[in-house]
Amino acid sequence: MTFSQSLRRRYALSETGWRNLKGAVRASLIVDLVLMFPMILAIMFVGDIVGDNDYDYNLDLWLYAGLMFLLLICVAVAYVYEYNRCFFDTYQESTRLRLGIAEKMRKLPLSYFSKKDPTDLSVRVMGDVTMQESMLSHWVPALFASLIFTPIIGAMILVWSPLIGLAIVWPIPIAFAIVVLSGRVQKRYNRIKFEKMETVTEMIQESLECSDDLKANDAQGTYMERLEMELDGVESAEFKYEYICAIFVASAQLILKLGMATTAVVGSILFIDGDLPLIMLIAAIIIVSRIYSPIDTALTFLAATLSAHVNCERIQEINDLAVQDGSTEFTTDGYDITFEHVGFSYVGGQQVLRDVSFTAKQGEVTALVGPSGEGKSTVARLCTRFWDIDSGRITLGGTDISTVDPEALMSKFSIVFQDVVLFNTSVMENIRIGRKGATDEEVMDAARRAQCDEFVNKLPEGYSTVIGENGGKLSGGERQRISIARAILKDAPIIIMDEATASLDTESESRVQEALSELIVDKTVIIIAHRMRTVQEADRIIVLKGGCVEEQGSPEELYNKDGAFANMVRLQTSTGNWSLGGDAS
Repeated sequence: MTFSQSLRRRYALSETGWRNLKGAVRASLIVDLVLMFPMILAIMFVGDIVGDNDYDYNLDLWLYAGLMFLLLICVAVAYVYEYNRCFFDTYQESTRLRLGIAEKMRKLPLSYFSKKDPTDLSVRVMGDVTMQESMLSHWVPALFASLIFTPIIGAMILVWSPLIGLAIVWPIPIAFAIVVLSGRVQKRYNRIKFEKMETVTEMIQESLECSDDLKANDAQGTYMERLEMELDGVESAEFKYEYICAIFVASAQLILKLGMATTAVVGSILFIDGDLPLIMLIAAIIIVSRIYSPIDTALTFLAATLSAHVNCERIQEINDLAVQDGSTEFTTDGYDITFEHVGFSYVGGQQVLRDVSFTAKQGEVTALVGPSGEGKSTVARLCTRFWDIDSGRITLGGTDISTVDPEALMSKFSIVFQDVVLFNTSVMENIRIGRKGATDEEVMDAARRAQCDEFVNKLPEGYSTVIGENGGKLSGGERQRISIARAILKDAPIIIMDEATASLDTESESRVQEALSELIVDKTVIIIAHRMRTVQEADRIIVLKGGCVEEQGSPEELYNKDGAFANMVRLQTSTGNWSLGGDAS
């Protein structure tokens, strides 16, 4: 790996970001060099005032004023150039990076999100990128420019006066070594602080999402005690981290102060011995203050850059993830979905499916039934390639779906999940997600067929009503009917319904099933349900138990077989006769 590739990975930079960083370093170096000229002009002016020396130029005062005015213009131009390169370009890179992360996440399998808390992902997109932005705009360009500027000026001073040069230069490598060698310690304490902060953020988000449950169980006090304890932990970790950084940075900066003292002592001795003119002693004192100024800042920036490495690692982790890919153009011979000896397990978890084989035929309704946790929803998600299987093969119309781009594959599916996700926008736009570009009339037609009219017309602004975050202004059944309307609007050849009518009352469920019966004509339909009456009209039943297909066939065949399916029907029938008083009558 080359030096540039190593730095790109270390700072999680794109190719454009790397080019911008080099431009920012150049701009900071130009500023450092330009700021040397006022020092040189000051030395010349002092030489003229002292008079009778090798540096007495006898320049007119107005000339000095004119030169200073020109230098001020140069400094202003240099600062504007530095701002554009360090800040403007970096902010654009941050925008590209956030969009890039969002694009990457869009193409990741759901197995990744099952391992990550949403809070962690939000922190990566916002907090980690913000830290990288600060590093690239404020710290790294100035640091790298100082690492280039200091050796150049140091070498020039050593040539001019070796003793003065040594007196100025000797603290610089020692100061940088102190901060660099402390990097591992700083990183460890920063990671501890970061992990504790992440825990607190998750707890705060959890308390907001679960406030109803906390109130219902009178657990708010206990929860707040836990949160307060975690906040104390964050405060302690933050203090330790800041204290450790301060020790090393302050020690390094103290070494630099010693350099100013040694420069004054060595210069004074040389002046007394007659080996150094007064003007050169004054010049040495002016120069050492100018050299140490960017180095002093660079030491602080170096410590901050070392600490930000944790954030960059988290960004780079996402950049390194393998995305699901495949052909964006594919053809199928119909829309039969076939599972051939499929095995699947979540990463690091117990195997969910083992040797599952069945076919969901086009023009038929295939129902997946079985106890909770036996893999029914997993089967539906594998059809759409939300996850990739461990073994076996899944085909759509004879085409192996592992060779198809997930987004291209999804164009063939309409899905109604058990857990509906809605957005904080209008009812109209929430339904239009089913098919971008659909007209208002098409959206409202889909809504009517999904039995949404009943409640939408009662909303303050009808279809233009904003329904709140995740549809918070609607009931569970109303939210689910909007999800069904999306599927109707999309009108894809394959329909998957995961407990699609679970939150509906009996009357609404019957009406929605009527609407769905129009939709499913000549389509491949997979239904996941626990209620046996929901699947009684299915063409084929697949009974999953223990991650395997225990039995499959038509409802009549399986009931007559008197196996697992028949037992489930009997259990639900007896449960349906249960009464609050105990015995069924």
